[in-house]
Order: sequence, then C-alpha cells, then structure tokens
Amino acid sequence: MAAVFEEVVEQAEAKRLLQAALAEGPAHAYLFHGPAGVGKRKTALAFAGELLGDRGRVERQAHPDLYLLEPLGDMIRIDEIRTLRRDLHMRPFEAAWRVYLIVSAHLLNAEAADALLKDLEEPPEYAVIVLLADELGPLPETIRSRCQLISFSRLSERAVRAVVDAWAPGLPPERATAVARVAGGRLDRAERLLDSDAARRREELLSIARSVYVDPGFSTAVAAGRVLELVNEGAEEAKERVGKELEWLDLTDREADLRRRRTELGAQREGVLEALEELAAWYRDLICVAVGADNVVAHYDHLPQLSQDASPERLAGAERAVELVRETWRGFEELNLQPKLALEALLVQLRRELGAAAPVSV
Repeated sequence: MAAVFEEVVEQAEAKRLLQAALAEGPAHAYLFHGPAGVGKRKTALAFAGELLGDRGRVERQAHPDLYLLEPLGDMIRIDEIRTLRRDLHMRPFEAAWRVYLIVSAHLLNAEAADALLKDLEEPPEYAVIVLLADELGPLPETIRSRCQLISFSRLSERAVRAVVDAWAPGLPPERATAVARVAGGRLDRAERLLDSDAARRREELLSIARSVYVDPGFSTAVAAGRVLELVNEGAEEAKERVGKELEWLDLTDREADLRRRRTELGAQREGVLEALEELAAWYRDLICVAVGADNVVAHYDHLPQLSQDASPERLAGAERAVELVRETWRGFEELNLQPKLALEALLVQLRRELGAAAPVSV
C-alpha cells in the first residue's frame, strides 16, 4: 500500500490518512489544503488511480470514472459546478467509484460553493469528491466542515535538495543549495529556478536588490519597471507552456483562451510575490553574514558578494529592509496592491534605509 504514494515527497501524515482510507473505504469528500507546489495534485491523482484501479489512465486524465475540474478563468463559477453536478449522478462506467477532483477549490465563487455544498451534503454512494486548495480562508466553513481535511506542508530543504540533485545532477553544489533554499519548500519553484531563463531573471533581480545600496545612480522607477518586466517574461512563458498542454484537451476556443489568461494572471501574481520573497531573502542573508551565520544564507551561490556587502553599518538597514519587503508582500497578497506603485514605493523605502550605509566597492 505504501507504494501508492511513493512518488509523493514527504507529507507523511497526509499519506497515512489516505492509506487508511484506501484500506477501510474512502469518505465521500476530502479537502487537500496547503501551499502550491508541495504535492497535492500528485497525491490526489495517486489516490484516484488506486480507487479506480488504473493509475496510468488516471494520470493521463483518460479514465471514464475520473472527472477533473480546473477553473477556466480567475474563479470557479456556478456553471462549471452545475456541469459537474449533472455528471455526479451518472453511475460508474468501469470502476466501483467515480472520483471528482476540483483543482484550485479556493477559487470557488459564492454561488459555485453554494451549489457544490448541496452535493457534499448528500453525495451519491459511489462518488468521492476531492477538493485541492492552496488556502482554506476563501472556502466557506460549510464546505470545510463537510470534507475530511488533509493538510499538506512545505517540504524540508533536505527533501527539495534531493529532488534538485535528481533533476540536475551536474549542478554545482552551491547552486543546488541556493535553489533548494530559495524554493521555500515548493517543488514547482525549484523546477522554475532550474530553468535557464528563470535563472537569468533571478540573477537580474538580485542585481537590483544589491543596486539599492551600491549604485549611486539607482533609479527606483526604472528598477520597479524592470522587476515587472521580469515577472511578465515568466508569465508569458507560463502561458505558452499551458497553451501546449491545452492542445491535448477537448476545449472550445473560448475555454482555451480563458485557461491561458488565468495561467498568465496567476503567474504574474505569483511572480510578484516570488520577487518580493527573493528581495527579503537577500536582505536577510546580509544580516546572517554580518553576524557570522554564513552557513544558513539562502543565496548560497552568492556568498562572496554577500560577504563583501555585509557590514555592521549595514545591519540595522538590512533588518528594516526585511520588514519593509514583508509588509509589501502582505499588502500585495491581502489587498491586491497595484504592482508598479507598490514596488516603486518599496524601493524608495529600501534606498532610504540602505543607501546611506557605508559604500561598497563593486
């Protein structure tokens, strides 16, 4: 039974609960919740594959008793749930169960959530509904209370490093360490960081982080604009990737366009958040090096630069810089701040805190 989830990295408690469900019989509804990129979808497909008795066809999304719902636009609307509800009352074609996977369930709008609730309250005996959510907050308590909650957490640095080493065995050790740490416990980020174009964008972002305090002619407006250009480059690549994947799906032109647009918008938002996390990590690394904790820096592949930049005079400014970046991250995450204005305002503050410290030769 353990082999069912052997490809899922860590998540021991989630696997234990699901193995028990396979042994004793599944509940009617599950809610897998936790950060993106930590294995929720892979686990859900493995679970569905075991229930339906054909892992291969489930992974290819070709099993007739698997129903997979992914949002087409920026939310899951009631029409998509109505379509699922019509299918929900069809008996299994081959297996003993019909499995319904609802991806990005945190994007259910109020009407869609209300419609889904009716089937969570009285589902057909053969139906197993699995919701995947990156966060619980947007989901109504009525939805949460009718599902068995399966929690997923960020992966350990050791686990991410092992995967990075397997994906890129020739990577220099200091770069592999940096990727594992900067990924923040998410395999999707680790995979992106290994891409050559993403690596180039990361280097430029770190150059901007450093220019805040080493470049006398630093322009906050130019830097903010460039950060957004880097984010948009990544979003365009994500849009192209999903476009290739959509060629294999039976979607209308409108549905495909909505899926591409949702991917692009999601990647833009994620890109801004990742850029802010990179900035915070750089200034946190300055603090670590300044106090002699070189072994825990995230940007381990830039340790020589960090060692050159870190100084007692810069310590207070770096501490304040980390706080400012985190405040901007929270504002963007919770209040949907306008990215260009938020980044420019942040860089003005960072320049004020760090630009007056002792100069560093470059």
